Amino acid sequence: MTDAERWVQRHRGGAAAADVLAFADRLPGVTVAVLTGRWRGAELPTGHPLDGLLTAHGWWGKEVLDADTVHPLLFPDRSGRPRPVDPTLAPLALLHRRPGPARSRPARLAFAVARPLLTTRRPAARLWPVVHRGVPTTALVYDRLPVVDVFRQVTPDLLLGLMDARGRPDRFAFLLERT
Repeated sequence: MTDAERWVQRHRGGAAAADVLAFADRLPGVTVAVLTGRWRGAELPTGHPLDGLLTAHGWWGKEVLDADTVHPLLFPDRSGRPRPVDPTLAPLALLHRRPGPARSRPARLAFAVARPLLTTRRPAARLWPVVHRGVPTTALVYDRLPVVDVFRQVTPDLLLGLMDARGRPDRFAFLLERT
């Protein structure tokens, strides 16, 4: 097991945001080829306002078919199969300001009822090469949201993701494991 894998094992339950960024800075970037595939997602809590929100709503992960065909949000359907959900309707600014109500039982039930109506076959993001904090890597750029996810490679099958949303100084951290 590598040092990076040990770091992830020790911090799956959470880490300070500065520690996650320092860890990311030690990791190599990723290519489109590495990102291609289906990935199971898990939050990496850092004290970000969105911590726990995706998990509360059953987030499954992400799927990259190619550089122009990306499904950034997969949620399970009634049978448990991951399905792409259109992220455009997410009230991102409100979620950043007041995430608590979105974690409530009524909000979770409402999302579960609405989720079949939000599924899509259309991709909702693309991949772009970027330099993030001095490291060449690949970013997942949402088509209609001011959101960019950048990635670093822990192993070929385990990635660290950092979500950057316009207007937010902090990053939402998550892990992706290839399925």
